[in-house]
Amino acid sequence: MTNTIHSCQLLLQLSSYFSKFLLSLLFIFSQSILTAQTGPGGVGNSSNNVLWLDASFGVYSDTGASLAINNSNVQRWSDRSGNGKHATEATLGNRPNYITNTLNGLPTLMFTAANADRLTSTNLTTANNASVWVVASYVTLPAINAGLIQATPSGLSASTLPGDKSIGMWVRSNTAQIWGRGVQSDNTLRDISLATSLVANTTYSFSNVYRSARIDQYVNNVASGNNTSHDGTLKSWTDVSIGRQSTETWNGNIAEVIFYNIALDTARRIIIDNYIAAKYGLTLAVNDVYRQDNPGNGNFDFEVAGIGRVNATNIHNDAQGSGLVRILNPSGLDDNEFLMWGHNNATAEALENVDVPTGVEARFDRVWRFSELSATGTAVDVGNISIRFDLNNLGSITTSDLRLLIDQDNDGVFSDETPIGNAVSLGGGIYEFQNVPAGSGGSRNNKRFTIATVNLPQTPLPIELLNFKAQLINNRSVKIEWQTASETNIQFFTVEKSLDGNSWSVVNIVEGNKNSHTILNFSTIDNNVTSGLVYYRLKQTDFDGGFSYSHIIDLYIENSHEELIVYPNPTVNCVEILAHNEELNELKVFNMMGKDITNLVDIIDVGNERILINLSNLSAGNYLIKTATKSNIVIKQ
Repeated sequence: MTNTIHSCQLLLQLSSYFSKFLLSLLFIFSQSILTAQTGPGGVGNSSNNVLWLDASFGVYSDTGASLAINNSNVQRWSDRSGNGKHATEATLGNRPNYITNTLNGLPTLMFTAANADRLTSTNLTTANNASVWVVASYVTLPAINAGLIQATPSGLSASTLPGDKSIGMWVRSNTAQIWGRGVQSDNTLRDISLATSLVANTTYSFSNVYRSARIDQYVNNVASGNNTSHDGTLKSWTDVSIGRQSTETWNGNIAEVIFYNIALDTARRIIIDNYIAAKYGLTLAVNDVYRQDNPGNGNFDFEVAGIGRVNATNIHNDAQGSGLVRILNPSGLDDNEFLMWGHNNATAEALENVDVPTGVEARFDRVWRFSELSATGTAVDVGNISIRFDLNNLGSITTSDLRLLIDQDNDGVFSDETPIGNAVSLGGGIYEFQNVPAGSGGSRNNKRFTIATVNLPQTPLPIELLNFKAQLINNRSVKIEWQTASETNIQFFTVEKSLDGNSWSVVNIVEGNKNSHTILNFSTIDNNVTSGLVYYRLKQTDFDGGFSYSHIIDLYIENSHEELIVYPNPTVNCVEILAHNEELNELKVFNMMGKDITNLVDIIDVGNERILINLSNLSAGNYLIKTATKSNIVIKQ
């Protein structure tokens, strides 16, 4: 039966969305060119950043279809390292809760000790070294050792044996001190000493680095406990348990969990700690090399990344992180110098056409800002750098139209600056400005930068989408509406929907207005309503074939099938039947002579108010689909 379901679903998708599938393949291919350091803060990639859990990314109340909402239980915490090692919990009563706007405006996961909440990630690629971060706070410490994280050999994430806890972090309840452990490959336990006392309801960044001859622990980038007897080996730690280690439960929030299977050097550790501090509003007492995250500097604390050097063998000179900007090839990066950047979370589109220099038609609304500092906070110059922008899915781009804008006089205005041209296309939607100097003052510290276009019709970066919404009308249809403030070279819009957030189908195609700089309103109707959570997105396609997507919106639809819906119709092989469950309980298929031929088709119950029928055994013609009180004709081609 399972094979029949899969074949029918596949036939439906192939018959209706084959052209969309080809476009999706092209998109996936363009996204697969990923060579930068894309881990947290721009440190590492999927080969060594083996697990990265971020409460702002991919938290679901089920296995991956329904994004968590405030206070909902979390079944899956998605891994954003690129390795797909999602942390999950099958038992409803043991799942943490997703809490919005908890920490610097960002969400966290609340683990409740009374419920023994836990999430587990398995099959990590491990090694003898490791670097681990956890961003967390506690409400109370009900266990003798309240457990934050524990990494064990495969299948032992719930083990109570100390020797199975290859990597771990705990808080001792009687002293409120953080400590940790490493288990050597010979099963010797190497405990990290107790050194730093914590305060309830206060968020900290905890990190353990398992090196060749010692283990070091840090709290908010400050050295804490250690173990200098470690022999540089680690027992396998493929499975990671978060929030509960056997009976050692956590009672508080966890915002981020990061695992590397290498021992990161000091330069990279400093960069990650500054990324975390900026993101969550933490204070670093030492090595605070990113200063654009405070209110006085404008809160440029989104997708912070950086490069830096402690000495000639302790250097990180290529970083991108999760954002659009990659910086590499510094020509003068000296000891104890760092260059970091973050943005203001404005829209990554060319919406601003007033604060631009002469000759520039529009720039990104999103603005980045540099911190270029020594480890002690003095402005420095790391030399000329290359700045790359990942402009995938931002419509048609002519390389010669791109301009880099840097606020050299640091007055917060771009209109009085000289645009930097000569961008180079590296393929895959990546564009680079090479050998960019520090400019006036001999340092980039505090300077803002962004990207712009000198030709909006040719390189729009892209249209401005003011509004995009969906609403149920008459309990039978969904009206999708959107509004644009400007359009450049847009041939048509495609409204797409999905029932799982992954597989998309076309609702309708709406013609664009090619070029416009006024507010325009568009709408379409989705008559194929399905009960439950439905996702919609908008795809804009240019006259030259380029395309980009809007953000995704969702709509929950109550049971609303007052009629029998057959889709697609006509069909080649398979159809979906949508109706109330009591109707579908008596479903039959008849030919036009009135003969019951239900035995000739495969009927698969695939969920609430939804059935699939495989008609591949029938010849072309018209057939009657009949339920308890309703009927509809399907055309088999």
